[in-house]
Amino acid sequence: MARKPTKAPETEGDEAPDAPPAGTGRRKKLILAGLAALLLAGGGAGGFMVWRGRAAHAEKPAVETKPIVAFLDMREMIMNLASDPGGGQPRFIKLRVTLEMRDAKVASEVQPLMPRVEDTFQVYIRELRPPDLEGSMGTYRLREELLRRVNVAVYPARVDAVLFKDFVIQ
Repeated sequence: MARKPTKAPETEGDEAPDAPPAGTGRRKKLILAGLAALLLAGGGAGGFMVWRGRAAHAEKPAVETKPIVAFLDMREMIMNLASDPGGGQPRFIKLRVTLEMRDAKVASEVQPLMPRVEDTFQVYIRELRPPDLEGSMGTYRLREELLRRVNVAVYPARVDAVLFKDFVIQ
């Protein structure tokens, strides 16, 4: 009978230096598969969120309605301004104002308080001097101060803006 050639027992020095340890390829495949599954799940969740966001926007009506605004006209007021130091000719202001509010309900709350609002305006304006009202900055300050005072007078109701219809200094 012919003898099969036998391999000589391997020693530690005979191993190939490039050979990976046993089971390493399997572990890499498992990690890559896990990462791929994680990426796929993340992409699916992101796509779902984008789809839900578009669906939510599609449910909104195309035309959004603006809130209804109410305007309340005040009567025309003619008042004298404080005189400059050193005398001089008396100066007058003619003022017609409209109050802007959120809705008609607020306007109906403010309407009975108009005498209080007019009194507040007159007390303040009579203390002003003509130089206080010069230029656009003077007009802006007057508007802001009148708005603050009207909101104090009509509290708890709220006026959103004071609009000038006529504003004449003579």
